[in-house]
Amino acid sequence: MHRLRTILLTGLLTLAVVAPAVPAGAHPGVASGSTVDRAPGVAAGLWSGGLPGRSTGGTDLLSVRGAGPFRIGASLTRLTAAGLIDWTAVDCEGVVTAGVTGEWAGKIMVAFRNGRLVEMGTATAPPRSPAGAGVGMSFAEVARIYGPRGEFIHNDAGDETAYLVRFGNRVELFTGHPIRPGVGYFQVGLADHVERAFRQGRPC
Repeated sequence: MHRLRTILLTGLLTLAVVAPAVPAGAHPGVASGSTVDRAPGVAAGLWSGGLPGRSTGGTDLLSVRGAGPFRIGASLTRLTAAGLIDWTAVDCEGVVTAGVTGEWAGKIMVAFRNGRLVEMGTATAPPRSPAGAGVGMSFAEVARIYGPRGEFIHNDAGDETAYLVRFGNRVELFTGHPIRPGVGYFQVGLADHVERAFRQGRPC
């Protein structure tokens, strides 16, 4: 299920770059029965258990704090009111996946649980992590960057491998590409959402 979700998110990000002006209600990748809405109108030290520092600007950095105005813990209502959310789709667990507007459009997708931002991810490069890891790298390259800070993990089904880096209750997760070796998706967020979803998959 995680691989199918990665393929879907990769496709959505690619389409957002190629054709961002998709009409409301017709965004690719939104399943039948989902709700679709349009909103109006660091580098850092990786100290043990600490969080990477805040980005100094641009769209080249995605950290466990977030990216640009999209900060972990941010309110979906506030981001929508600010015109920063493009479309939304609700999955069977009540998690809201969304596309974004502005300079981050086509670069990241975000997810909300109970109205709060808990995950964001990218299938493009940049953005990269504060340590310099990102989509398109081999897993060996990512492991060399993080050394003992990170670890390879497997999903519960035992058929997928990912590279995980912990920062307190938040994580960076690098997962595979659907058709080629290496990192195809890089996501950050709360461990109890990002890591759990990879390990357990989603029921729908």
